[in-house]
Amino acid sequence: MNKVPKLRFKEFSGAWEENILKNLGSFFKGSGISKAELSDDGRPCILYGELYTKYGEVISNIVSRTNLKIKNLVSGNKNDVLIPSSGETAIDISTASCLQQDGVLLGGDLNVFRPHEVNGIFISYELNNSKRKEIAKIAQGASVVHIYNEQLKKLKVNIPTKKEQQKIANFFSLIDKKNRKATRKS
Repeated sequence: MNKVPKLRFKEFSGAWEENILKNLGSFFKGSGISKAELSDDGRPCILYGELYTKYGEVISNIVSRTNLKIKNLVSGNKNDVLIPSSGETAIDISTASCLQQDGVLLGGDLNVFRPHEVNGIFISYELNNSKRKEIAKIAQGASVVHIYNEQLKKLKVNIPTKKEQQKIANFFSLIDKKNRKATRKS
């Protein structure tokens, strides 16, 4: 099904294409890195809890590092979208962050969506905004809530052209940057 957004940049027209995430990229999981295994130097890494406390829709600067040398560690790439797989509430885990660096180690309890032909920043904003409540509804559990890649694969999203995705991603990233600057000043 095709959709036409009500609010749009004037140079774009035509319908957005509805698709499921499974058709737009691949999914995998991070692997275990604990807080105790963080260090002052080493390779950059992201733990799932940091998605709630340290990062927004776009991850440009990685705050944690580890010296782990385990072969089975999972690396993320630029444009990967990270979604926590567990948390305290359904709305807590209904968040996404797009990675902007290659070779970042990804801790356990992270669902990773690797887009093939779509802009990860656009997807991150889409999931955090128009799809957030829908993601919360598919989360499972009581005291600890989980969401799995198998559920995320079925999530429907509306996708514009690559050029429009980039313009939207740039627009929201600029707003976020200005908000961070304003917050630091106050």
